[in-house]
Amino acid sequence: MPNKRPNILWYCTDQQRFDTIAALGNEYVRTPTIDQLVKQGVSFVNTYCQSPICTPSRSSFMTGLYPSRAHNTRNGNDTFNHPPLISKMIADSGYDCGMIGKFHLLSSGRRTEPRLDDGFSFWKFSHAPRDDWESGHDYADWVKEQGGDLDEMRHSPERVRPHLHQTKWSTDMAIDFIDGKRDEDQPWMLNINIYDPHPPFIPPREYAQQFSAEDMPGPYFRESDLAQQEKLSVCDFQGEIKTPEGHDAYQAQANYYAMISQIDDQLARLLKHLDDIGERENTLIVFTSDHGETLGDHGLMWKGCRFYEGLVKVPLIITYPKEFKSGLVADGLVELFDMSATLLEVAGVDLPNYFQGQSLMPTLKGDCDGQHIRDAVRCEYFDGLDMNFTGGDGSFATMYREGDYKISIYHDKNLGELYDLKNDPWEFENQWDNPAYAEIKNSMILKSFHNHVIHTTDVGSERIAPM
Repeated sequence: MPNKRPNILWYCTDQQRFDTIAALGNEYVRTPTIDQLVKQGVSFVNTYCQSPICTPSRSSFMTGLYPSRAHNTRNGNDTFNHPPLISKMIADSGYDCGMIGKFHLLSSGRRTEPRLDDGFSFWKFSHAPRDDWESGHDYADWVKEQGGDLDEMRHSPERVRPHLHQTKWSTDMAIDFIDGKRDEDQPWMLNINIYDPHPPFIPPREYAQQFSAEDMPGPYFRESDLAQQEKLSVCDFQGEIKTPEGHDAYQAQANYYAMISQIDDQLARLLKHLDDIGERENTLIVFTSDHGETLGDHGLMWKGCRFYEGLVKVPLIITYPKEFKSGLVADGLVELFDMSATLLEVAGVDLPNYFQGQSLMPTLKGDCDGQHIRDAVRCEYFDGLDMNFTGGDGSFATMYREGDYKISIYHDKNLGELYDLKNDPWEFENQWDNPAYAEIKNSMILKSFHNHVIHTTDVGSERIAPM
């Protein structure tokens, strides 16, 4: 890296699938700003989150540990006795760090999320935009200052208008942070966490009108999915099992893409500001999400204890044209906390010896072509959602992908899925009980368990003596 460390703009959406970017193959969505990042940077198109649920995924990429190793596998948790957060390590290295929007390492249910030792000097908090507490929900307070009424807007046919939307508020706050006073040579790191395109899928009318259900391709679904999901119905999941028509999935997809379009417009506004003040060239930009969304695939809507591609693969684009490759699409397997290791390296922070992410710098710098990055990736669901919320009884499951094969094991249910992604990229043909795949299945189970033990066992404190 050059002597002057770059600013870091880290833009994290909520529940955005990997296949929602026009420049990467989706002709139905409108993302000209994100497309620009694709052309200017490196797109890691096989990036897997470490949990399909918000809190464990975010805890993982904020600590560089698998959720079970970080001891934070659930949404709705009260406390988090956490390892050092990467934001704190980056702040301690001399960066001025800011956070806007959702953080969600602790539960925000009926309260403002308590602060951790996070290193942020600038903190503008908003969990779900519908939340409104007496104090501490910065977005709701801002809406009131603008003369708006969140409750009234929620019940309006027009929904929340663009000028009062949380996505727009996030950009306003980001510009305030970027323009804040700091030493001339001090770099900054800004972590923006907007709530969209998280359910409910209710974009402003102005954006909803741009996308029609009749024009949508619809979810990845076959009638055989209904029987497969019925077998797995004992495992936690938010929504019911339905056909695309039962889910109104085409309209949901149109609304989802409308929300992403609004995100793209606000990202454009933010990048223009960086251009206007002459900071774009020296700002590294990361665009990603915490996990995906089923969006009707396989008869499912929303999230839970499943590991289908749309739910566990996320966008990850990193741009810094004066130092990194441009226009590179990297197909290698990546885990989301590899992004975290990369940010630490950018900031000049030595990677802690316990850190389980690995830096993506060799691919970003062009030292390798990005076609092979990791041998395997894993994802966890350990009692992730409240059983009253899912209708389940607290599931425990892991996913392991190596090469073209992906295995999901529902440990407490004696169920599993095995997919040959080369021949079946959208996971319609479960090979778990197919004798022709028995050898591959047994090998994947063995590797999965080996991987689980190695990567999730906490061996305790540092050894200081041989005996």
